[in-house]
Amino acid sequence: MRTFDLSPLFRSTVGFDRLSRLMDAATRIDDSSLSYPPYNIERTGDDTYRITMAVAGFGESDLTITTQDNQLLISGKNAKDEDEQSYLYRGIAGRAFERRFTLADHIRVNGASLVNGLLHVDLVREVPEAMKPRQVKIGSESKPQVLENKAA
Repeated sequence: MRTFDLSPLFRSTVGFDRLSRLMDAATRIDDSSLSYPPYNIERTGDDTYRITMAVAGFGESDLTITTQDNQLLISGKNAKDEDEQSYLYRGIAGRAFERRFTLADHIRVNGASLVNGLLHVDLVREVPEAMKPRQVKIGSESKPQVLENKAA
């Protein structure tokens, strides 16, 4: 297991404890949960992304997408009763799943669609106007204003 020493970062910064939690969470990933369901994360534009998840056998009513505090949770639970059917071979997994994604700041879910067994979740980065870079015009030199002109 790898450990990261972030103490030099914390000596000169404030509020980056979330980075430490993200690094810890990334090293504690359970390998068994990584394989089901398979998914892709793609960049579709400068500020747009798409998560595509293979959810064969699940309908729209079986899937739940929730966002809260920079977390995206996609879960699925097949409502069909498994006991009614008898399989000779079962290659399509229909088991319940829960997949969590940590989203960066200002990323929001723009929409989701289920097409041909693939769940598409579209994400967009929306940086607030106050945080966007702005250009400051250089003007002529201004003289400082004198508020009071009294001798001490």
